[in-house]
Parts: sequence; C-alpha cells; structure tokens
Amino acid sequence: MGKKICLVAGSAPTYRKEIFVRMGEELGCDYILGAGATKQMALKCLPNKVMETKTIRLKWLHAYRQPGVVRMTKDYDTLIVNMGLFSITEWSLLMLSKVRKQKIFIWAHGWYGKETRVQRMVKRFYFSLADGIFVYGDRARKLMTEAGICADKIFPIHNSLAYSVQKPLRDSLSPSDIYQRHFGNDHKNIVFIGRLTAVKRLDLLLDAVGQLKREGEAYNVVFIGDGVEKERMKAQAKEAGISEQVWFYGECFDERTNAEMIYNADLCVSPGNIGLTAIHVLMFGCPAITNDDFNHQMPEFEAIENGKTGLFFKAGDSHSLAQSISRWFRDHSANREAVRQQCYDVIDRGWNPDYQIKIIKDAISMQTNENYRITPPPDANS
Repeated sequence: MGKKICLVAGSAPTYRKEIFVRMGEELGCDYILGAGATKQMALKCLPNKVMETKTIRLKWLHAYRQPGVVRMTKDYDTLIVNMGLFSITEWSLLMLSKVRKQKIFIWAHGWYGKETRVQRMVKRFYFSLADGIFVYGDRARKLMTEAGICADKIFPIHNSLAYSVQKPLRDSLSPSDIYQRHFGNDHKNIVFIGRLTAVKRLDLLLDAVGQLKREGEAYNVVFIGDGVEKERMKAQAKEAGISEQVWFYGECFDERTNAEMIYNADLCVSPGNIGLTAIHVLMFGCPAITNDDFNHQMPEFEAIENGKTGLFFKAGDSHSLAQSISRWFRDHSANREAVRQQCYDVIDRGWNPDYQIKIIKDAISMQTNENYRITPPPDANS
C-alpha cells in the first residue's frame, strides 16, 4: 500500500471524526480540509498530515472555490473529494486528474430524485469524470444507474456517528423511570432529538398528538434540543391542550444522558427530513417515524425498515402522522425489546464506520489495484 491518498473536504464536521480518523489510520491518507466552518472536529485528532483551505464564495456564479487545493493535491495518486457540485475547485480536480493520472472519487449525495432536466445533464457529466462515487444510500445508486451512470463505480457508503463511543454506552443501558418521574404517568413516550427548526415540521407532531388525545390516546412528547421554533411550539402545545404532556428538555451534549433518554423512549418522530437523527435513535434502540417524500428526505431515512424499525407517513399530513403513531403502538407495544434489537441490528450491519471503511477500501482496491481490502487474518493452524 505505497500509493498516496488525500481526502479533500470542504469541512470537517464533528460527526465524521471517527470515519476521518479511520481513513488516516487504515488508508494512510492525508487531509485537505476547509477551515472556519461551525461544529468542526479538532483537527489535531487526525493521524496524518492536515492542510487547511478557505472557501471563497463567488456570488455572481452561485459557486465557490478553495484556493491552493489544486497545488496541494498534485503529488497524490488518489483523491477522495467532498466539496460539492458547486465547487469550481472540485471541477478543476476532476479535469486535472486525467492529466495527472490520478484516481479520483467523489463523496456526495448523488441523486435525490427532484433534479430538473438541466440538473440531470450537469450531474451526469460531473459524475462521469470520477473513477468512483461514494453516495449515502442505495436509492441514490438506483436513481443514478437509471440515469445512465455506470453502476460499477457507485458505492453506497451510508453515514455514521461516533459508533465506538456509542456502542459501549448502548451495552451499559437498562430501563429507567426517567419519563414516569417527569410526567407522573405511564403513557408511551415519543422523543425528538435535534434542532427545533421549521424544516423539521415539528408542528405536525404536536398537531398529531393533540388529535390523538381528543380521540382518547394520550402520549408524552420530549424535545431534546433547542432552536428558533421553541416558543412557537410551546404556544401550539398550550393551544392543543397537551402542555402537560410535552417536555422541552433543551440542548444536551452529554451522550450518556442522550442515550438514556432515547433508549427509554418508545418512538422517535421526525416529521420533516430526518437525517442523522435516524442513526442516533436507532443506535440506542428507538424506532422512528418520518415522512414519505423521499425526493426531499435526507438519505438516512433508508436506515428505517418500514414496519420493523419505524414507519413512513404522508408528508405534510398531521392526520396521516397521527394514524401512523397509533398504528405503531397498536402493532408493536407488546414487542418493545424485539424492536430494540432490530434497531441495533440495522446500525451494526451498515450504518457505522466499520462498514464505511470497508466500502472505501474495496472501492479504492477495485479502481487502483492496490490491496486496501479488509481481509481476515490467516488461520494460524493452516
């Protein structure tokens, strides 16, 4: 494994710390990372050479560039780029890779399903320039293949959080009475964890819980997070007559506390795009409900196995959400532990850094003939 690999990314978000570290340790890759973004990991945690670049926005082009990156990448054999379709620098690297005889992999969302005709044309050309494409989900691969992009170079890589931290926490969890103590009742508990913003459509959840209460079904709702919608949501809960059933817990950066609250909840509901919330809650054994508009969803919705680890409701429809909540508890109240184990299994099979690093290694091996594949150690008795 003598060839040099570099990861070039527009930012280094905290949630990607574990996979970025693994890439340095197991691929020997260096890093070129965008500086100045919020919620960035401490770059000193990365094991190899780290170079930083700025992102300069070109408003007149609705695009941006990362100065210095073209020069910094000239001596690498393989590049993994994650700067985006609107990065002029990424386009430059894609073109130059042919001259430099570099292998280049794009790490991107890929296809959403909502692209216009012009967007499809641009994306087809953009992805055709890469030797490999890491996308987040199987749906993107399917849509891209249908659009004429070679399936053999598309690798669903999924997404992950801090699995090595969360797994020991998960193994230490046991049922507690945290919700019974707060609410003073034995209702089923619905949780949401994340920013309280309009795009999450949390108004639909409050509407649905209000509807269900009027129909004789009472549920508690817990919001772990803060955001601009909080006061409006409090007013909505009061108007719906469910204030006593709603707990605005607030932001929590202690993962042990988050783990306990998710584990002891019965269901997560994220009515807008669910994103990494799906990975977070399934990791700790909590099933999830989100909307069925997959063209506008984040790719992590694919971690939800309909009817097993969650459900999908009609997007924007609080009545459909209420029906889904009611149906979930009608069908699954008696098998909470089985559901919990199914949630664990989804994350352990494919939404963790072990899975991601294997896909990355196999893809690079396939395109470069370098032996990056994860192989079992030889049998000592053979």
